[in-house]
Amino acid sequence: MWEWINVDAPDKIQERRNKKAAINTSRTRAERAKAQAEYTEVNKQVKRSIRTDKRKYVEDLATTAEKAAMEGNMRQLYDTTKKLSGNHHKPERPVKSKEGEVITDIEE
Repeated sequence: MWEWINVDAPDKIQERRNKKAAINTSRTRAERAKAQAEYTEVNKQVKRSIRTDKRKYVEDLATTAEKAAMEGNMRQLYDTTKKLSGNHHKPERPVKSKEGEVITDIEE
């Protein structure tokens, strides 16, 4: 999962899934309304918990980056800046043949 999620968050997420399943399996309108109210409350708690966990994670990364900048540790500063930017994807490069042409078909 994500780095910033707290250790008790997966339990809350599973509880939310169970509440959602209870909504889907409820037979009467009253039962469904009660299950929906419970789900809404648990959903708010999960979202709030994850939001605060992520905020704390970003604050910790920013503190680490500041400390690395003060110490002159450019490698750590670069790594934490990359984490903070959130752009972890490597750019996709096209496959080229021996002649240098871009291969578009699988047969080539």
